[in-house]
Parts: sequence; C-alpha cells; structure tokens
Amino acid sequence: MTSLIEPFEEATRPPALTAELPVGRTRGWWGMVLFVTTEATLFATLLGSYFYLRFQYGPQWLPPGIAKPELLKPLIMTGVLLPSSLPVMWAERGIRKGQRWRLRIGLLATLIMGSTFLALQGMEYASKLKMFTIRTNVYGSLFYTITGFHGTHVTVGLLMVGWLLAAALRGSFGRRRHERVRLTAIYWHFVDLVWVGILFTVYLSTRL
Repeated sequence: MTSLIEPFEEATRPPALTAELPVGRTRGWWGMVLFVTTEATLFATLLGSYFYLRFQYGPQWLPPGIAKPELLKPLIMTGVLLPSSLPVMWAERGIRKGQRWRLRIGLLATLIMGSTFLALQGMEYASKLKMFTIRTNVYGSLFYTITGFHGTHVTVGLLMVGWLLAAALRGSFGRRRHERVRLTAIYWHFVDLVWVGILFTVYLSTRL
C-alpha cells in the first residue's frame, strides 16, 4: 500500500504541481505573439501616418520654427535600449538550465538599462517642451504621440521585468518553470525592435 501512495504524494507536492512542462507552444505564448502583432500594427499605423502627413505638408519639412532633431541623445538612447535585449535573452537561457543567478542578474541589467532609457527620454522631453508641445503643430502631435506611445510600452515592459525580478529573488522560477520569463522576453524584444523604426522615422528621416 505504501508503494502505491508514494507516487501520488510525489505528484501532488507543491514543486510538482507548479512545474510547467514544455509541451509545444502554450496558450500564453500564442497570446503574447497575438498581442505583439496587434501592437506592431498600431505602431506601423503611427509611423505610416507620420510619412503620409509629412508628404502632405508640403516641400518644407519640418514646420517653420522647429529645428531638426539632434541625434546625439537619441543615439545614446538607442545604445542603451537595444543592448538591453541581450541580458534578458541571457537570463531566459540561464533559467532554462536552472541557473537562477543568471536570471536575476540578467533581469536586473535589463531593468537598469530600460530605466536609463526612460530617464533620457524624460530629459529630451524637458528640452523639447521648451520649443514645441503636442498642440503646436502636426509635427509636435506626431512626435509626442509616437515617442510617448513607445515610452508607455517601455514602462509596461519595465513593470513586467521588475515583477519577474521580485519573483526570481523569491525563487519562483526554475528549469521547468520559466514560461513567464519567455513571454516577457518576447515583449521586451518587440519594444526594442519598434524603437529602431521610431529612430529612423522621427529622427533620421528628417535629415534625408
């Protein structure tokens, strides 16, 4: 009788009940991919609207009174945000091997880099608001809508990463339990990729 009960007890212990077995693509994975696809469509619409309004505006772009955006700060922001995908990728691969220390360090690095990006964006807004606002003209509306929408996504991503880090410090993830890490990594890679399109559209295309 004892030999029959032991397997049941083993299967119903907390670690066994909470273990996430990798069986193909989970519903969470498909849900995140669908969400990212929807958000990518919204960003594509915003960037497409930028070029449409730009070419409808007339031969002179930018509007009078607005100088071409400086590139130094956006390039620094790019140098901070894009590499932030590397530590989260490193963290995800580490937890798949059961290396919780890699998960914690990688998430912390991503959190710091993403927060630095937002701080730099705040500094840029502080200087831009002295020259134009979202109501000044069509360029102001486009600039703050596109960059602000992306900044909101970065903030959401940081909240997700911060939650993962707090859970990781409690030992909530392991070699067989890391689905939420994978989903957050997908979202963060998306946020980084979108910034490339914004950099070209809002900052670089004005100099072409």
